[in-house]
Amino acid sequence: MIFRGINNLTLDAKGRMAIPSRYRDKLMESCGGRLIVTVDRDRCLLVYPQHEWEVIEAQIASLPSLNKQSRLLQRLLIGHATEAELDSQGRILLPTMLRDYAGLDKKCVLIGQGKKFEIWDEQLWTENQQVWLAEADSDEGELPSALESLSL
Repeated sequence: MIFRGINNLTLDAKGRMAIPSRYRDKLMESCGGRLIVTVDRDRCLLVYPQHEWEVIEAQIASLPSLNKQSRLLQRLLIGHATEAELDSQGRILLPTMLRDYAGLDKKCVLIGQGKKFEIWDEQLWTENQQVWLAEADSDEGELPSALESLSL
């Protein structure tokens, strides 16, 4: 299952977000509507189908615990990982702590990223998008060698 595209969404007063209908049946079929929501270092939230998260979680947990960056990732990603389940209306509840971390209030953006989603505050997404486009135009960042032969 591949998630792609951008969806502008609204959180309700309880912090619930409706997953777009085009993903609901696939999520119910692939993971029974069970999702994991966690934080990302870019100040957004990551949403994985549970079975996809379990693979990532095992990889993160196996990182060397004496490495400071490994411990940071373990604390952030595994420590904040929260189970969420699609309700009968196709919504998930985003806990207050996670909403606060990502600065989510009412308007948000759901970004398909292959095997996961990102949830961004709409204003923060727009601001970052402008920065990313400027960086892409500046030739400052070099492509990883694995992408040098990619043809779009």
